[in-house]
Amino acid sequence: MDTHTFQLTAHGLVLRQWTSDDLDVMQELFDDPDVACRTPLESPFDQAAALRYLHSAQQARRGNERIHLAITTDGQQALGEVLLNQATGSIGYIVGAAHRGQRLAVRALRAVTEYAHVNATLPRVILEIEPDNHPSIAVARSAGFRPADSPPETVTDKGRTYELLTWEHRLTADRA
Repeated sequence: MDTHTFQLTAHGLVLRQWTSDDLDVMQELFDDPDVACRTPLESPFDQAAALRYLHSAQQARRGNERIHLAITTDGQQALGEVLLNQATGSIGYIVGAAHRGQRLAVRALRAVTEYAHVNATLPRVILEIEPDNHPSIAVARSAGFRPADSPPETVTDKGRTYELLTWEHRLTADRA
């Protein structure tokens, strides 16, 4: 069991590590058709998938590869997830369907972007977003991300081929 806890508090949120107490809520948040379509998460996302995901997230944190954080307003009830891949500088986020429209994704993205620039010393962080994912594009724009000057990446996942556009946030002197 990983006894070292990691938590970020910013923008009215408490971002904390997932625990075994979250398995039911992980299943509720991630077993969603939109999440299945837009992410590489298992589908259906059942209890066994939640347990595998939790173990993978804990192992990635111990290896300083990725940080998977539950999005909460109170440090307790998970409303979504934000993650930082420290090797690639990429950030991902999911907000549960029942919790959308509260700017949770924007606030979580801002918090993790600030952490990535300051604490993980990443001068550039990225998002990979499908061109037709308008809600995610709105989140990216609201959090200060801009389209990167790079060609789309073609991905095939779960039998579906699609393009991902790269959005970037750079640490500049005026943002330091």
